[in-house]
Amino acid sequence: MGERTQAAGGCLLAAVGAGAGLALWSMDFRARFFRFEQSPDWSVLYAELPLAVLGGTALALGAWALARRLRPRR
Repeated sequence: MGERTQAAGGCLLAAVGAGAGLALWSMDFRARFFRFEQSPDWSVLYAELPLAVLGGTALALGAWALARRLRPRR
């Protein structure tokens, strides 16, 4: 596999991981955002959202690096 193909695969996998993190974060969003009756909980947006997207990206890239490490050399 060429170097460009590997780089493109890593970038694509990072985007997929970010999308997966966003999809998992968006599940039951309204219940977490309106947790308290008086006012919305803004930490859901400025704390949980970036962590979910970065966590999904890191997990996908970690799995990609592990798969590359375990792949037999020719």
